[in-house]
Amino acid sequence: MSETTQPAAVVDGVDHRGIARRSRRWGWWYVCEHRVRSMRSYVASWFGLSIGEPFLFVMGLGLGLALLVDQNQESGVDGVPYLVFIVPALMMASAMQTSANENTWGVFGGFKWFPMFFAMNGTPISAAQIVLGYQLATLVRVALPLLTFTAMILILQLGDPLGALLLLPIGLLLAASVGFSVMAWVATQTQDRGQLSFIERFVVLPLTLFSGTYFPLETLPWFLHWIGWISPLWHAAELGRSALYGAELSPLMALVHVGFLVLLAAVTCVLSIRVFRKRLDT
Repeated sequence: MSETTQPAAVVDGVDHRGIARRSRRWGWWYVCEHRVRSMRSYVASWFGLSIGEPFLFVMGLGLGLALLVDQNQESGVDGVPYLVFIVPALMMASAMQTSANENTWGVFGGFKWFPMFFAMNGTPISAAQIVLGYQLATLVRVALPLLTFTAMILILQLGDPLGALLLLPIGLLLAASVGFSVMAWVATQTQDRGQLSFIERFVVLPLTLFSGTYFPLETLPWFLHWIGWISPLWHAAELGRSALYGAELSPLMALVHVGFLVLLAAVTCVLSIRVFRKRLDT
């Protein structure tokens, strides 16, 4: 086709109009692909931590603290060996920590240090697609430690095999709710004055300690129970324990746990999109 008859949308053989249409439709996927490809720069540490951390947690607690607890508690904890009790919560805590980390430095860097979000915004990709695509890439990052935990549960025969597989979607739902929550706040930060480290020190760590991770929430003083009630980790851990070894959980409470995580993810997703849109338009 000659230049005189060539459509205006096609320049040098490139269909820019078609590219724009695909970007509007599949922008979230392109954002996810970009983020996953960028993870190659630290793929060795990614795989090392995702595989080594679950192994060390399960073996360390299983051969250490679990033996001590089981020797002093004839019926274990919650009617099962301590390792069976703790492993669903450890799995969920790993998902929460990984998601929080990815949405702290990665989101801040996407605006400040290597402003890829502004570059994406210069294309037909929308703010909503950037948010959703980035979060999908975070779930890819979270999936590896979750799979490692699941494999160890199956190998060590800790609980019901089908229940072990159900831990995967529970962990991903937790990661999404935590990820969007962290993203919504981090996207409002324009300068790093040390406040980003507060998420790990004053949010992730306290929630891990006070969400019934290492011991039942009921063993805490009554005035600390509220921390577990508002903690996405506690809701996910309760679902995980019910799935893995049949911990007592009424249908109503199961609905409350799932509803809390879904609602948290939905609300903070909308907030993240609004913050991104406002930040990218300024």
